[in-house]
Amino acid sequence: MTMFMRLLAWTVATLGLTSIAARAADPVNWQLGLSDPVSPVALEQIWFHDNLLMPIIIAVTVLVTVLMAYTCWRFSAKRNPVASKTTHHALLEVAWTLVPILILVGISFPSLRLLYMSDDTTDAEMTLKVTGHQWYWEYAYPDHGDFSFEAFMVPEDELQEGQKRLMDTDVPVVVPTGTNIRLLLTSGDVIHNWAVSELGVRLDAVPGRLNQAPFMIPEGKEGVYYGFCSELCGKDHAYMPIMVKAVTKAEFEAWVTYAQEEFASNDNNSAPTNIAEVRTAWLAAAE
Repeated sequence: MTMFMRLLAWTVATLGLTSIAARAADPVNWQLGLSDPVSPVALEQIWFHDNLLMPIIIAVTVLVTVLMAYTCWRFSAKRNPVASKTTHHALLEVAWTLVPILILVGISFPSLRLLYMSDDTTDAEMTLKVTGHQWYWEYAYPDHGDFSFEAFMVPEDELQEGQKRLMDTDVPVVVPTGTNIRLLLTSGDVIHNWAVSELGVRLDAVPGRLNQAPFMIPEGKEGVYYGFCSELCGKDHAYMPIMVKAVTKAEFEAWVTYAQEEFASNDNNSAPTNIAEVRTAWLAAAE
């Protein structure tokens, strides 16, 4: 690809005029655009970005650039040897104050609707509690026997065929499709951030605070979705990925039955001695 074509591709992506996108789980060369949205909240976020914010930003950028170019040409010393001594212009001052206000007011209505949608868990059918640690995630299922487990990144020297470097965890977070899920998020030490772009979730995990967010993976969208901690949380910040495995409701119920036996209950404060062995046994049972 020539330098011109590379510059053109970068310009198109910057202006938001491309619909090319790829899932974070499947990075490709020259990937442009945001990740493909899966949950309803993510779909709204992409629409808000692509169809509202980007056209406004492009229009404002073009307008300001044209005005600056015209001003430089029209009022150069050569074409305007006698500079104007005007210090105030009521119409211009009202215009450059009122127009940005109107733009912001126009953006605020869909923005507030999206913010409300991103926090509304009133129709939740199950709860998934996530606790951030330095540097791994702990997951609990209070509605399914209150079992919990910890998910660590698979080290590079232990990767198996098909696993992704810096992205796969030893135990995936299993959730059912077609189910409204309430995500409860907190931290046991410092501030973390649980972020999965395809699910429209990017939420801080704060010690001593319980944050919440909804997400739902539609039926037919079974698969693995990846995310990362998006808050600088220490030296191993880059090594606490998120691996969400979406399965059908029937498969989820089967996994819950298995997980209740393999993972210790929160009541007795015990834990599996080898998380990797639990994951291997579950995958073998699923086959």
